[in-house]
Amino acid sequence: MRIFNFSAGPAVLPEPVLQQAAAEMLDWRGSGMSVMEMSHRGKEFISIADKAESSLRTLLAIPPEYKVLFLQGGAIGENAIVPMNLLQGRTTADFVNTGEWSKKSIKEARKYCTVHIAASSEDKDFTYVPDQSAWKLSPDPAYVHVCTNETIAGLEYQWTPDTGNIPLVADMSSNILSRPVDVAKYGVIYGGAQKNMGPAGLTLVIVRADLLDRALPITPSAFHWKEQSAADSMFNTPPTYAVYIAGLVFEWLLAQGGLAVIEQKNIEKSTLLYDYLDHSSFYRSSVRREDRSRMNVTFRLADEAQDEAFLKGAVQRGMVQLKGHRAVGGIRASIYNAMPLEGVRRLVEYMREFEARHG
Repeated sequence: MRIFNFSAGPAVLPEPVLQQAAAEMLDWRGSGMSVMEMSHRGKEFISIADKAESSLRTLLAIPPEYKVLFLQGGAIGENAIVPMNLLQGRTTADFVNTGEWSKKSIKEARKYCTVHIAASSEDKDFTYVPDQSAWKLSPDPAYVHVCTNETIAGLEYQWTPDTGNIPLVADMSSNILSRPVDVAKYGVIYGGAQKNMGPAGLTLVIVRADLLDRALPITPSAFHWKEQSAADSMFNTPPTYAVYIAGLVFEWLLAQGGLAVIEQKNIEKSTLLYDYLDHSSFYRSSVRREDRSRMNVTFRLADEAQDEAFLKGAVQRGMVQLKGHRAVGGIRASIYNAMPLEGVRRLVEYMREFEARHG
């Protein structure tokens, strides 16, 4: 029996995707090979990669002037790759600091440029997203960087920033494909796959084509977006199996009815959990209501000495990976696209039971 896996990543995958991958493990559609054995130059894998890109473009309604890259290195790798690809001719990049993942991006970018903090919510322990009216951009930044969902704090942008002619760069690792996105409002969208797209190892980059000529001369060829774009993401051997699984996830999302349908399901799941938190004095969520993440619901028990008992009881009821990030503690329920409503219902039922016994 499968458990309910609330891990922040690598995270739960749709069961139909896992079942299809298992069925095709030894022989992908009559090829006599596993996808893991295929040449990335062969017609079989090229068809897999082409289908994955086509499905993703349909899901996100990606405009034709944007390039889709399937790369490696994760979002942390992109923290260096982004400035290397966008800084030519400028020396400053602006960042909005909303938590631990924003801080990692800022730390890495400082190796390549002057970082200007346009806004920050560190003054209140990253419990809110700064209103854009409070942002103070630098005079001529190469780009403005945001992290649209902070998995550790449980914080999410419920709106799209407007940076005018300055390219908006977004780390969407943990909420991409959870809702429709107006890609045209961004210069670059990037993210690791291991939340809502597939297994760890694949990094997605969506970049507007006119930004491909801004790379610093020191940019490694394997991480040079223009070179990878020209090579259809195959300048070097791509993470082939991760691309294959991501493609299956994209097809599964389309079969659900697309991102507008998925968004409604995510709203239903997160509302169920937040409604219970808001009516309980035993649990508390510190994130400002309008900035709460639909993907990562963070909360604390009134008596944090009971955390271990809470987590142990959850495991006994088939729910795992609910422990908060080591940097902040507490409890974290990651309820990505593949988490069924039934899993959230079981969690709420258990929370109610635990409160009745220990509250």
